[in-house]
Amino acid sequence: MTMNLTRRQAAIGALGLLTGASIPAISQAQIGGMLGIDEGLEEFWLATDAYIYGYPLVTMEMTRRVITNVAAPEGTRAPMGQIIKLRHYPDATFRDVTAPNADTLYTTAFFDVGQEPWVLSLPDMKDRYYLMPMLDGWTTVFQVPGKRTTGTGAQTYAITGPGWTGTLPAGVKEYKSPTNIVWLLGRIYCTGTPEDYAEVHALQDQVKLTPLSAYGKPYTPPAGKVDPAIDMKTAVRDQVNRMDAVAYFTLLAELMKANPPSAADAPALAKFAKIGLIPGQSFDASKLRADFARRIPDIANDRIMMQFKINKDVHDIDGWGFTTKTGIYGTDYLMRALITAIGLGANRPQDAVYPTSQKDGDDQAYDGANKYVMRFAKGQLPPVEGFWSLTMYDNAYFFVPNPINRYSISARQDLKANPDGSVDLYIQKDSPGADKESNWLPAPAGKFILMLRMYWPKESDPSIIDGTWTIPPVKKVTDRT
Repeated sequence: MTMNLTRRQAAIGALGLLTGASIPAISQAQIGGMLGIDEGLEEFWLATDAYIYGYPLVTMEMTRRVITNVAAPEGTRAPMGQIIKLRHYPDATFRDVTAPNADTLYTTAFFDVGQEPWVLSLPDMKDRYYLMPMLDGWTTVFQVPGKRTTGTGAQTYAITGPGWTGTLPAGVKEYKSPTNIVWLLGRIYCTGTPEDYAEVHALQDQVKLTPLSAYGKPYTPPAGKVDPAIDMKTAVRDQVNRMDAVAYFTLLAELMKANPPSAADAPALAKFAKIGLIPGQSFDASKLRADFARRIPDIANDRIMMQFKINKDVHDIDGWGFTTKTGIYGTDYLMRALITAIGLGANRPQDAVYPTSQKDGDDQAYDGANKYVMRFAKGQLPPVEGFWSLTMYDNAYFFVPNPINRYSISARQDLKANPDGSVDLYIQKDSPGADKESNWLPAPAGKFILMLRMYWPKESDPSIIDGTWTIPPVKKVTDRT
């Protein structure tokens, strides 16, 4: 997770994370010149703060529009209030979503609890690992039923809106959403064999989502309404980033009416009133200076991506970049925006951590022309209560075609240990030999990226969450290795 800094980005880094930070080494005028802002730098910086603050809510809404803009469930999309059931792991031809996984089958839905609660019914998962995180409009994981938290028995929940009061049927537990928009982003573990696919499909078919008024009655969801004006081809992140500042803040203000900010946001929101952004009101564009409005999206997005370089909670250790500050963000708006930009829908760290690597332990970019080994010392495989896997992607975060159709490697492969108890993973384009193929993660011919998924990581020694377990570096194999 590295980047080359432009002069503009250097100015942003110098200015710091907070408005009004002390800059002894460079003057405000110099920074304004680098950013192309002649005057009103403090107000401009406040506007980028507001953009960053609202980035998750705007991105969630644009994602919701695309995912739900169909008449009936189909592939990775379904109308509001209807469940998407992904039935198979993608292969190397899949291009719909970057960084796909081959560990869990998604069972997801967008729904709106503004008019009435929705009831989620989960079947007995028979001790299988699963989690059903629910995200509010600001991307906070406000509840996460699953094996870690609530066990694997049958469960029923009513997700209620921020203003709802009422009585629920017996046996139905209330989960109150802070916002009207809710994204259920469920995952069910699956080994990928035909037999296990069949078992998970049966579980998916027993997951039910119904409005409270229809609970306990026969219910057929209505057909979805397709809006031809919605761009279904351009990536959501690109659609958001291309919005001009007035359109962006106008949409943000409307979304905030149904998806209220948290009480902890009051100090930030008091400042944003200066540029016309007030909770519960439409955006007042007359308060945003037109002479620098066009610069706001670019600079705000630079500030978001700069977090890779300057945020102390983004770790870079032996070529592995990761953070354990996901799912619940409080007032860390920059981290919340960063995770929205690079990993929308991220879990709480207690449920999953996703270290990613583009370089080996010697800080050299991966290349399929080389051979690599990742060695776990005896007893030092990733410490998890759920499961772990190491996934191979090409440089665009898609699966890599290979002769054994293996896109990730994990304990499912019956990994062979060395005589001393250590475990080597062979990361290379060609087979390391029949005796080592159980430990082989095939690579492409060119550049590639690795992602280590750790579901339900252990929270005590050893643990990636508190730093008592560290990921071993990936080492290039040389003649003397």
